[in-house]
Amino acid sequence: MYKITNHIEDVKEAYQKLISKINEPISKSNGIYNRYKNPIVTAEHIPIHWRYDLNPKTNPNVLERIGFNAVMNSGAIKWHGKYVLCLRTEGIDRKSFFSMAESPNGIDNFEFWEKPCVIPQIEGNPDTNVYDMRLIEHEDGWIYGVFCTERKDPNVPPEDTSSAIANAGIVRTKDLINWERLPDLISNTGQQRNVVLHPEFINGKYAVYTRPQQGFIDVGKGGGIGLGYIDDMMNPVVKDERIINNKVYHTIYELKNGLGPAPIKTDKGWLHLAHGVRNTAAGLRYTLYMFMTDLNDISKVIHHPAGYFMAPENEERIGDVSNVLFSNGWIADDDGTVYIYYASCDTRMHVATSTIEKLIDYCMNTPEDKFTSAGSVETILNLIEKNKGLY
Repeated sequence: MYKITNHIEDVKEAYQKLISKINEPISKSNGIYNRYKNPIVTAEHIPIHWRYDLNPKTNPNVLERIGFNAVMNSGAIKWHGKYVLCLRTEGIDRKSFFSMAESPNGIDNFEFWEKPCVIPQIEGNPDTNVYDMRLIEHEDGWIYGVFCTERKDPNVPPEDTSSAIANAGIVRTKDLINWERLPDLISNTGQQRNVVLHPEFINGKYAVYTRPQQGFIDVGKGGGIGLGYIDDMMNPVVKDERIINNKVYHTIYELKNGLGPAPIKTDKGWLHLAHGVRNTAAGLRYTLYMFMTDLNDISKVIHHPAGYFMAPENEERIGDVSNVLFSNGWIADDDGTVYIYYASCDTRMHVATSTIEKLIDYCMNTPEDKFTSAGSVETILNLIEKNKGLY
């Protein structure tokens, strides 16, 4: 926290110290990935000139004029040698918007760009709230941003001020600054809050991963990670939509599941990072899990390790919405390093690093879920038997 001050120079000094803080990996690791000690972006990283009136005549008491609550759920892309996040930035007015921050190394020294993103509105149907943008560099030459657009449900009584309708908004850009708004996704399978564009054409079509649900919060008879196809992004109608990774009873993705960032292509298949949701006595618990799909048939899941890949730990458990990890951005670097950007508790951003080799090993060689307690014991016994004479 900043010290109590009436001098803007003290505020600036504390801010520079914060954003230049060096990050270090923590010593504990499961061998699959390394977490880092510090959150990489928080509400305190938001630029001073977004928050303070810097004119001493109009702000003699150095009061923060515009407050921010959180940064979270960020898309990610390698851009001109920098590691760039498209951050869901939430004000104290509860409205989210998108802003860009970049780092020279992907793990610390993230600095916001000068201004937030300006997202064009659909005439006659403006977004009330926008969040969780996935950035996809598609082989058609555009960078697409697919995000959740939220609007009040017009079919409820006026006194119902919480019912909402969610859909996938779509923009595209060549420079991450100027955004062209395309029509919202058209799907016949209910509301869509987590939609991801596949980075390559599939048989000449755009492929999209969806998460259909009947309501804004409750999935109803929907849920699962779907796959469908779009002929033209200027008329984004999803066709042939079907579930390729479903919810399963008594798993970490029992209640809901949805894809995080766009998948990473490897010579063994497509790596997918997703979130799974289950209910507990303390509320919903969001964790991250992985699976792989076939290189030539993206509808076919070929490997699916049991359980979660990452879950909240220590301080990551505490925040606006506790016990939650969420990711919609990762970067695969040319040297095989993978930067996994994740938010904890709808409050702050973190990074973990791994490699393509390790993530493939994890997906291909970690036992799959047998969906019963007896099956889990059988899996452990098999490993014990394999390790005989080695311990």
